[in-house]
Amino acid sequence: MSRGAGRRAWRLALVVAAPGLAALLALVLAGRLPLAPALAAAAAILFVTGFLVARLFGVLDTLDEAATALAGADGAERAPRSRAGPGERAREILDLARAAAARLRDLEARRAAAETVVAALPDPLLVLDAQRRIIRANRAAERLVGPLAVPRDLATALRNPAVLAAADAVLHGAASRVVDFAVTVPIARHWRAHLSRIEPAAPGGAAAVLVLYDVGAVKRAEQMRADFIANASHELRTPLAALGGFIETLRGPAREDAEARERFLAIMQQQARRMTRLVEDLLSLSRIEGNEHRPPQERVALAPLLRELAEIFELRAGERRMRIVLRLPPELPDVTGDRDELVQLFQNLIDNAIKYGRAGGAITIGAETVLRPAPEGGAGAVPFVAVAVADDGEGIAREHLPRLTERFYRADTARSRAIGGTGLGLAIVKHILNRHRGFLAVDSTPGVGSVFTAFLRPCPAGSQGTRPSVIGPSVIRS
Repeated sequence: MSRGAGRRAWRLALVVAAPGLAALLALVLAGRLPLAPALAAAAAILFVTGFLVARLFGVLDTLDEAATALAGADGAERAPRSRAGPGERAREILDLARAAAARLRDLEARRAAAETVVAALPDPLLVLDAQRRIIRANRAAERLVGPLAVPRDLATALRNPAVLAAADAVLHGAASRVVDFAVTVPIARHWRAHLSRIEPAAPGGAAAVLVLYDVGAVKRAEQMRADFIANASHELRTPLAALGGFIETLRGPAREDAEARERFLAIMQQQARRMTRLVEDLLSLSRIEGNEHRPPQERVALAPLLRELAEIFELRAGERRMRIVLRLPPELPDVTGDRDELVQLFQNLIDNAIKYGRAGGAITIGAETVLRPAPEGGAGAVPFVAVAVADDGEGIAREHLPRLTERFYRADTARSRAIGGTGLGLAIVKHILNRHRGFLAVDSTPGVGSVFTAFLRPCPAGSQGTRPSVIGPSVIRS
């Protein structure tokens, strides 16, 4: 009890004891009570009264301390010591307790929201203590390192030395570290670990946070880009080397040889055309990929387009004694698309059919409205216009089918180059269909032939012309 509070307590004790002391004084003055017993009784009254008042002030001090603590927990500077009575002080403490409880509920709600956000993060997140133990992990991290029943060392989950060294550096004072690493089991994956120090350490011992980002797609894209550059360089190097050799020959030994000059110039022209086709296909592929995120909105009538292309390719097919057969329904729906890109798509498919089909055989172009699952997923089936181009050539072995739309991939490299293929035609077809939110299906049987089917979205108002049916990619074989 403070000195000021002690003085107030004694004054209150005298006030409380005053009636009893006055009664004792009156009895002494009246001669009815000897002085000695009166003094003893007065001392007893003062002692008991002082003891009770001191206890009361002790309770009030305790209430003041509680009010101060509650005020501090609620964010106030200090709770003023009130000189009011116990009832007022109790009400003051109750108000402070309610405010503190409301603040506690708010903090708990925020903590729960933060827990929910962290748990829902798609990237694995691990919280480490000062001993490099994992003390917390979100759901994505638990799927990677297993359930976390008790804290355990990071080395039991990630055995990569570079990651462990980075974690030690952060826990010993470094602000952050970034490490790229790979794991081979259960499957090969590439990760980027980002470690950051928590300063000061958070409640519960959290000293650092480790977030893992899956960079496998980036690594694959980098590898594809490197492969693409290497393949493009190789495809250009061969005709350039041939041109260089022929030019050197024409300027040297064959300078005066008219027959050799004509023969070499014809080959040079062929190689130059091959390079021109390759460059045009590369530029076309780059342009299509640049627009792939913007689906076309035009309305394209497929039937006239396919008839026009059949007439254009009829002369070229005739050079190989091949005939083009059209099987189009009388009311083929229009599709949503870019006409120039669709022309390029079907040109590539028909051109491939002529190149790889059997001389003297037939190329069949058929179309039908079908129901197929959407490539982006979802329940049920949606209508597509399926346009299939079939040939009766040698066919393609099944192991090659999944890779046919890769850039520069050829099932028969020598034959493809011999007939002037660039290795980019089906890659262009795939990306055109991606932009049109469609897809390509390939069905091929060695010795029988191949069917390439492009699935396109019909226009909403134009899909009533034919009744959809569920078909596969070999619809036009019959």
